Amino acid sequence: MSEHTITVSGRSLRITNPDKVLYPEAGFTKGDLIAYYRAIAPALLPHLRGRALTMKRYPNGVDEEHFYQKESPKHRPGWVTTVPIWSEGNGRDINYTVVNSLPTLLWAANLADLELHTSLARARTPRRPTMIVFDLDPGPPATIVECCEAALLLRERLAADGLRCYPKTSGSKGLQLYAPLNTAVGYDDTKTFARDLARSMEGERGDLVVSNMRKELRTGRVLLDWSQNDYRKTTVCVYSLRALPQPTVSTPLEWHEVEQAVSHRDPQRLVFGWADVLARVERLGDLFAPLVKLRQTLP
Repeated sequence: MSEHTITVSGRSLRITNPDKVLYPEAGFTKGDLIAYYRAIAPALLPHLRGRALTMKRYPNGVDEEHFYQKESPKHRPGWVTTVPIWSEGNGRDINYTVVNSLPTLLWAANLADLELHTSLARARTPRRPTMIVFDLDPGPPATIVECCEAALLLRERLAADGLRCYPKTSGSKGLQLYAPLNTAVGYDDTKTFARDLARSMEGERGDLVVSNMRKELRTGRVLLDWSQNDYRKTTVCVYSLRALPQPTVSTPLEWHEVEQAVSHRDPQRLVFGWADVLARVERLGDLFAPLVKLRQTLP
């Protein structure tokens, strides 16, 4: 294993073990990981900037043990931004890493932070979410196809409340739907709204969706997980890699792709690897750009 130093945006960054294989099935190395995050950074950084990062680190690859890291490592470079956020469980502030720059993103990648998990709020205002999220999780034998059916119904319901929403794959087996707000609102409001909407949809389409997390209720249906709208929770960031056998990515979708997935009944249509995503961004731009600036009011 080797190491070398690179200069990124005027910052010196030591890269360790770039040849270490992190995805054995794909032969995808730490060097590949760093290269992907460097290439996707123009689209990714606006969604990380100002938000507390929870790292999901796989130092020996996806087949070995991993750990979540909220506290920013003490050995971080001096130019890495951190923000203290009070933790009730720990009874103290936790100093979270905030990825505001390309050097910080690549520093995190060098720590084998395969997955990037962020709060729905900005770190300086941790109790004020800037968006609502619905995490659509299929209970086998349901797949992302059924998640797409549920997402289309959710889109209708949100539109009736005057809210535009944007879908992305989880990068794993589900789908996530985001409605940007970027207006003053608290988690009590967003969580109540999401819960009530999920329960209402379950009342109308109990054959397709469920709002209760109990596993025995989810067989063949889609869990509309509204509980993610909580200051204690994080969701996987758009464009983040996922720690699966292949380096798949949480990928923004166009609505016609969601509709086509339902028409074709083919879950594989919505599986995107790192190279697919780079090509999509080159062609389509950042489909999640409205999440950063679009202002909408919770009804």
